Amino acid sequence: MQEANILLVDDETSIVKMVEMVLEKEGFSNIYTAHTAHDALKIIQNNPIDFIVLDVMLPDLTGFELCPKIREVSDAYILFLTAKVSDLDVLTGFAIGGDDYVTKPFNPLEIAARIKATLRRRELPVRLKKAVQKNTNRYDFKEFSVDVDAGELIVDGKVVQCPAQVFHLLIYFCQNPNIVISKQKLLETVWGFERYVDDNTVTVHIHKLREKIEVDPGNPKYLKTVRRLGYKLVKE
Repeated sequence: MQEANILLVDDETSIVKMVEMVLEKEGFSNIYTAHTAHDALKIIQNNPIDFIVLDVMLPDLTGFELCPKIREVSDAYILFLTAKVSDLDVLTGFAIGGDDYVTKPFNPLEIAARIKATLRRRELPVRLKKAVQKNTNRYDFKEFSVDVDAGELIVDGKVVQCPAQVFHLLIYFCQNPNIVISKQKLLETVWGFERYVDDNTVTVHIHKLREKIEVDPGNPKYLKTVRRLGYKLVKE
């Protein structure tokens, strides 16, 4: 059985039961459920939750309103369920502490795949650190640098807060400068996703990374898009 505490938050009972059933078949046993933001927060405050599937539309608070409250007491991985797919909605979710999103309708096996990938990724910082020790634990660019040991992104001489997944993505690009890397390769290597995954996950995180390291994110100098092939981090 998978050792992870999972919380499903949705006011649609049928969706909760469907996802819960699939997760149980996939080997997960510690599953909590809530149909309101109030109940969800109470569970989170009293249990060490690892992964939260959070619907955006709840009867008492929206998922976007609940997310900052969760972040006050928990660093659990938060996956939004949303029927909204606009860039603004997605970026709002990330800005307030969310980690990823799935649009409705969705395949519940995708939720299981993302949870498994998240659990595997717990070991990722160790693997990344071992890999970079062969050469260097610091990468320097003109406007920014990455200190792997300290877990810091330094931009213009100042440490910039960087979400863990965005930092992992940046390290991987630093390990492979001037090489075009496909979305699928990034999903497999950085996320650990193998199936049932919307590659918009990569697109959104690339956007967030550019906001951290680029002077002009809309006209990137370092993290380039290579049309129909992927992305590459340019290093002179």
